[in-house]
Amino acid sequence: MSVRSRTRPLVPALLSAALLTAGCAGQEDAESGPENPSSSATPHGYVEGATEAAEQQSRLLLGDPGTGDTRVLDLITGKIHDTARRAGVTELTTDGRFGYFHGAEGTHVLDSGAWMVDHGDHVHYYRAKIQEVGELPGGPGTSIRSDAGATVVTAADGTADVHSRADLEKGTLGTPARLPGTYAGPVVPYAEHLIALTRDGDAPAKVAVLDRSGKRVAAPESECEDPQGDAVTRRGVVLGCADGALLVREDDGTFTAEKIAYGEGVPKKERAARFRHRPDSSTLTAAAGGNAVWVLDVTKRAWTRVETGPVVAANTAGEGSPLLVLETDGALHGYDMSTGEETAVTEPLLTDVPETATGEAPAPVIEVDRSRAYLNDPAGRRVYEIDYNDALRVARTFDLDVRPSLMAETGR
Repeated sequence: MSVRSRTRPLVPALLSAALLTAGCAGQEDAESGPENPSSSATPHGYVEGATEAAEQQSRLLLGDPGTGDTRVLDLITGKIHDTARRAGVTELTTDGRFGYFHGAEGTHVLDSGAWMVDHGDHVHYYRAKIQEVGELPGGPGTSIRSDAGATVVTAADGTADVHSRADLEKGTLGTPARLPGTYAGPVVPYAEHLIALTRDGDAPAKVAVLDRSGKRVAAPESECEDPQGDAVTRRGVVLGCADGALLVREDDGTFTAEKIAYGEGVPKKERAARFRHRPDSSTLTAAAGGNAVWVLDVTKRAWTRVETGPVVAANTAGEGSPLLVLETDGALHGYDMSTGEETAVTEPLLTDVPETATGEAPAPVIEVDRSRAYLNDPAGRRVYEIDYNDALRVARTFDLDVRPSLMAETGR
C-alpha cells in the first residue's frame, strides 16, 4: 500500500489532548479523594490491554466480496493489517469498535482495536490489538446493534439474541440470551434498555421498551407502518416508518415516542430506508429515490429534501457541515443542507460507479468523523480522505492491494 498525503493540521489533535486532560482532571481529583484513596493506582479511564490516546484512533475495515480478502487500515499510522479471508461476505457493518462481516452462512466478528468511550462532558479514545472474535449464526437479513453493555443480533425471522459486550471485548462470543417473541425490525440497545418493534398480525408495528432480559417495561403510544431503517442519536433512537420517523427518547426513566412526519405523502421508493450519519450526530441522511437525499434534523424534528444529481452514497457530519453526496459522475458533491445549494464539487474520483445506491452490488459508501470523510473506490483499489471543511479537498489517498468494495470506520 502507498499513501499520497497532504499536510493534516495538528490543531484538532492538540485541542483534543487539551480537552481530554482538562475534562478528566476534575473527575480524577474527585475520585482520588479521602473516601477513595486507592483510585490513584488505576487512572481514570484505564482499560486493561488498551492504550489511551488524546485523539480519535480511527481505523477503516475493508472487504472484497469477490476474493474474500479483508484488511484494516490504521488512519493514524497509515499502516495496513491483513485479516482473515472470508468467502461469501456481502455486507459490512460496525458499532464503532467491532466489525460485522455478513455472509450467507453467518456473520464474522472482528475487533478492530479502536474505539471511543463517551462520558458526556469528555471522551476517551483507545487503541489495542486487532483480533478475531468468532462467527455468529444468521444469514442474510441479520442485523446487529450494540451499546456499551449489550450486542443484540436480530435474525431475518425476527428472533433476537443478546450478547454480553464484555464477552466480545475479551475476544469471545460468550453464551447469548434469547429474547422472548419475535420482532418487526432490529432490536436496538438504548438507555440501558432495548427498543423493539412488535406487530400484531397485519397491524402497524408499535414500540416496546424491554429490559435486558426481554421483559416489557414500557409501551409508549406509537405506530410505525412498514418499518425500515434505524439510528441511535444523542436525541434518542430514530426508527424509519412509511410516513416519516419515530423518535424514541428516555428522560429520567420515562420513555416516549414522537412521530416526525414527512408532511406529505412520499412514494415507497422515495422513503428514507437506510440512515447514514456521523456517530453521535443528530442529523441523519438517506437516499430519497434516485436523485435526491433526505436530511432529518432530529433536534428540530424536521425533514429536508435536497435535490441532487443521481445518488450513489450520502452522509454528513451534522449541523454546520455540508451534505456529502457521491453521484454517478464519480465526483463528490457538497450541498448546503438548509438551502439545497451545491457549494463544492471534486473532480471525478471514481471511474466505475454503480447507477444508483440501490443496485445489487455493494455501492461505495461515505464514512464521516469529526474532521474527515472517507470514500472507497473499489475499481481503483483506493480510499480517499476528504477534508469536507476545506471545499472537499483530497487530503490523503490510500492505495490498496484489494478492491475495498466494503468499508466501515471504527474508533469514533
